Amino acid sequence: MSRPDRVRSATIIDVARLAGVSRMTVSRVINDGASVREVTRLAVLAAIRELNYAPNLAARNLVTAGELRIGVIYSNPSAAFMSDFLIGVFEEATSAGARLILARGEKGHAPAPQEMDKLLAAGVQGVVLAPPQGESSVVRDILRAAKLPVAVVASGRPPIDAINVRIDDRQASHAMARHLLDLGHRRIGFIVGNPDQTASAERLEGARAAIAAVEGAELILAQGTFTYGSGLRAAEWLLDCAPAPTAIFASNDDMAAAAVSVAHRRHLDVPRDLTVVGFDDTTVATTLWPPLTTIRQPVRQMAAVALDRLMRALRSSDPDDERTADYVLGHDLIERESTAPPRRTDAPLGLGDGARPRA
Repeated sequence: MSRPDRVRSATIIDVARLAGVSRMTVSRVINDGASVREVTRLAVLAAIRELNYAPNLAARNLVTAGELRIGVIYSNPSAAFMSDFLIGVFEEATSAGARLILARGEKGHAPAPQEMDKLLAAGVQGVVLAPPQGESSVVRDILRAAKLPVAVVASGRPPIDAINVRIDDRQASHAMARHLLDLGHRRIGFIVGNPDQTASAERLEGARAAIAAVEGAELILAQGTFTYGSGLRAAEWLLDCAPAPTAIFASNDDMAAAAVSVAHRRHLDVPRDLTVVGFDDTTVATTLWPPLTTIRQPVRQMAAVALDRLMRALRSSDPDDERTADYVLGHDLIERESTAPPRRTDAPLGLGDGARPRA
C-alpha cells in the first residue's frame, strides 16, 4: 500500500491504511482495547512507529469518555429537506452525546477533496450521508477506502454495504397517483426529480404503475432536478401542452410550490382550475397558499434513526453485524387544500400551443 505524503502529519487514516485495518481498530489499539488480536495490535503499533503518528490527545480523551465523532456529508438542492435532515441529526446527536463533523458539497455534488480530507483527519468513526451523497460513487469510494461504516438516508435503491433508512418511494408515489385518479383526473403532469437520484426513478415508476391500471389515464412527463427553479420550467412546459393536464404531481414540495406559482401567474385557481400535489411534507407544504396535499416522508425521523443505528453499530461488540441493514419507515398521504376533482376534463388550461409530450 502506498505511503502517505510525508510533508503533512500522518493521520489515523494513514495508520489504518498502512496496517491494513479499520480506523476503529487503530482507535482500539491506541486506547488499549482488549478485544484486538495481538498480531493486529503489533501491526498497528508498527505502522504508528513507521509513520511517526502522534494521536490527538483531545480526540483520544473523547473516545475514552464514550463520545463518538460522526461525519455528516450533505448537499441537497432542497433547502427545506436539508433543514429537516440537519435538525434530525442534531437532535439525535445532542441526546446521544455524539459530536458531529460536517462536510458540505455544492448543488448536489460531493464535497471538495480538501473538505473530505478534513473530515477524515478529524477522526470520525462513521458517516451519515444525506441524499444525494449516498449515491455518490466519489464519496462512497473514499469512505470505503477509509473502512468507515456508513448510514445512508433516503436512497431509492439503497446500497447493500451500508445502513439504510428510507421510505418505500414507489409505494408512496403510487398512492398519490391513485388519489389523483380517484378524484377523477385522467391527464396528470408529473415533474420527475433529479435523474442522478434513484428515488426519482422509484417515484416515477410508482406513478406510472397507478396510471397504467386505469383505462384512458395519461401521465405527461417533465424533467426537474428537485429545485424550485426546475419546477418553474417544468410547470410552464406542462401547462403549455394542448390540452394541459388537470393535475400536476411534483416529485418534491419545492417543485410543487413552483407549479403553484406558475398557476397563479397564469391566473389559474388552485385547485379549482389545477390540482397540484407534492412529496416530502417539508415546511414548504404549509407555508404557501393553498397548502399542499403531499406525501409525508419523515425526514427528521429518518435522519435520527440513521444516526442512532450507526452509533449502535459503532458501540456494538460485533459492529460488522450491524453495519448493513435496511430500515423502511412509514409514509402518509396528507390531504390539504391543493387538490380537487377536475373542473372539466376536456378543457385545456394552458395558454400556449406547445407540442404534446409523451409519457
